[in-house]
This record gives sequence, structure tokens and C-alpha cells, in this order.
Amino acid sequence: MNSKKKENIVAISIVIVILLGTLFTLAGCTLDGGKKSNINADSQHEKERQKYKQVLNVYNAAEYIDTSTIVDFEKEYKVRVEYYEFESNEDMYNDVNKNPNKYDVLVPSDYMIDRLIKEDKLAKIDKSKVTNIDKVAKEYLAPEYDKNNDYVVPYMTGTLGILYNTKKVLAPIDSWSALFDSKYKGKILMWDSQRDCLGATLKMLGYSMNSTNSNELNQAQSKLIAQKAMAQYGEEQIRDMMIAGEGTVALMYSGEAKQAINQNGNLAYVIPKEGGNKWVDGFVIMKNTKNMEMAQNFINFMCRPNIAVRNMTKTGYTSSISGAWSEFGNDKVMFPSAEELSRCEAFLYDKNGAQLYNQVWSKIR
Repeated sequence: MNSKKKENIVAISIVIVILLGTLFTLAGCTLDGGKKSNINADSQHEKERQKYKQVLNVYNAAEYIDTSTIVDFEKEYKVRVEYYEFESNEDMYNDVNKNPNKYDVLVPSDYMIDRLIKEDKLAKIDKSKVTNIDKVAKEYLAPEYDKNNDYVVPYMTGTLGILYNTKKVLAPIDSWSALFDSKYKGKILMWDSQRDCLGATLKMLGYSMNSTNSNELNQAQSKLIAQKAMAQYGEEQIRDMMIAGEGTVALMYSGEAKQAINQNGNLAYVIPKEGGNKWVDGFVIMKNTKNMEMAQNFINFMCRPNIAVRNMTKTGYTSSISGAWSEFGNDKVMFPSAEELSRCEAFLYDKNGAQLYNQVWSKIR
């Protein structure tokens, strides 16, 4: 190969590398982790935060916080928060395994926290440093997966149910079977989540959402495979489709349902009569963090009632901090009755069960 060709190839390679780097930057992504999110700091604070020597890395689900609260935390504690978002608990778990030293604070869901505890990946919370844990409502304080709150400080709570368009059904929906009803073919929307789809189907069949019985899982698999021709799968876009009147029934989290109902008064949310998932997502700290004190400061800050109000307003979900509730009245989506919650269960982690769920899900999706 002559030198001129070598020079051309090198030049082209450099251009490609620069373009790829630019694309990743524009997308807000890292090559080895979650999506880095802009916390919307004003220009003056952005200059200030770049001077902060300490950095706290927080990893949360997408659209699951009012990022202005992060800005306020930075200003108060003089720390820069690098804030990342994940689309699913499984994505988060894979990322944390790949990058075990990258994150300090995580905000996973119930069964994923259960898994991280069982795999000894989390640090114990010093409750003398996270004193605002005493502001957590007693019904959410000791989730089934961490009854002593050794590892988790509850953040948001909610349920799994059905969002439906009251103008497109003949009677109020009250059963998971609506998601499998052929009269709604093409207008059934499913949140693309393994545990949620399987859990709802297992509940419809009269089983536990945490079932590891092969026969029961095979029944759920058959139902979901048959449903595929009638349903569309997605995430936030299915909420938007319901708002736009493009769907009739949808598998939906209560917070997403609340946001949708706020924008379309024809929508209603129900926890089906068979029961659903009562979940408690929470703040946890990675065992190998080098920022333990600041991580606990962050969690304690987010448990302040006035901060919880802002996060509830932004997300539509219910904060575990009872002092924030009065701002929202007696909203039935955000505050289900004791009877409704009694029909619900938490998602838990079981290693053998996880393998079974993966096998079943691979055949469905």
C-alpha cells in the first residue's frame, strides 16, 4: 500500500471516529452505560457545578424525577450530580454488572432491589444519616424484599393495572381479561416489560405474580402468544397513544395512567379484581461506592416532603413520604384503598424463577 493511500485511509478513519463520537454525544449516551441526562441547570449554575470537586453518580429510571430538585441538591451540598437514566430494570442490572464502579445511587424496582440484595451488591443504609426515613408512610416503610430497611429507602410507590378509554368500552373494565378480549383487537396496548406482562397474565389465571410453577407459566405463555396478533407493545409511547385516543385498553403503571388521565378525561384506571402489583421502588447505594456520605445526603434530601411534592407533581407517581400527600387530595389513582392494595403483591426475585421467566419471555417476544 502506498503512503498516499495510507494517508487517505487514516484521514477517513479519523473523520469516522469524530462523527461517531459526535453522535454519541448528541444522543446523550455513553459507550459503556446508561443514558446521561441533562438536569436543566441554568448557565450560571452550570459554570458553578463544573467547579465542584466531588461527583455523585445517580442512576434512575427515565422520566422519574423532577431534575430541578437535583439542581437544588447540588447548590446546597456543592457537589456535581452526574445523572443517568435506564429504560428497564434489566438494562440497569446489565449496566451495573458491566460497570460495577460507575454508579453510587440507584433507583430500581422491587424485584430488582431484591436481586441486588441477594447478590450482595448493596451497602447498608446508616439510618442515623438518613433521618428522613422516618417520614416514609408506615404502609410503605418495610417492603417485603427488605423488611428492616437495611438497604432501601422507599422512593415512589404505585400499582400495576389497566388504563382504558371509557368512550370505547360498553362497561367499566374490572378484569385482566380485557387485555385478551378479541373485540379490542388492534387497540390493546402492552407495556413491554417481562415481569409486568407475565405477572398480569398469571393474576388473570388465578396464580401468584411470582409463580415459578412450569405449568402455570406455560399457561401464561400460551395466553400471551395468542394475544400477540391483537396487541401492540411499547413503553411511554403506549401512554401517549392512549392520550391521543388511539388505544382502548392498556397495561399501565399507575403513575403513567395518572399522567394520561390528566390529559384525557375519557381515560380511567383500575386495579383488576384479580389483583395486581403493589410496588415500592427505592433508593439504594452500591456497596463499592466511594461517596457513601454524599449518597446518603442525596437520599435524605429527596425524602424532604417539599422535595417529594415536586417529584410527585412531575412524575404522577405516589411518593412514600406521607407528608407530601395532602397536596394531591384524595386521588384514587395515586392513593388506592386498603382493599385494593390487599389484592396486590410485590414482585420478588428468585434465581431459578428468573431463568424460567427469560425462557418463557423469549418465546413470547
